[in-house]
Amino acid sequence: MPVGANPKREREFKKLEKELTQEGRYPGREEEVAARIVNKQRAQAGETQMAQNRQKAGKAARPADGSALPIDGYQHLTVAQIRDKLGGLSSAQLQRLRVYEAAHKKRKGVLQMLGE
Repeated sequence: MPVGANPKREREFKKLEKELTQEGRYPGREEEVAARIVNKQRAQAGETQMAQNRQKAGKAARPADGSALPIDGYQHLTVAQIRDKLGGLSSAQLQRLRVYEAAHKKRKGVLQMLGE
């Protein structure tokens, strides 16, 4: 197991390795397979440094829920509703909406209104 794994993951690793050996699965590679399984679980749970860095980068790059967008509830609006709310937005706000739209729904009508 890599350095930094918590005791729970260490126990899971040892248990998996023992089970794989007893079952005769992956002969000679039991330790490697058990480590891969536990490391995958650690990454999915956000326990690895790489997973934590990815989470930080994703949060900084674009909001998943659209909370930082200049129009409240933007991700749930129709094209017509968005058209009605675009008046009075700055070019920076329009750019933020354009980036969000291109990364998520990719609606042609909205992208055209936002000046793509």
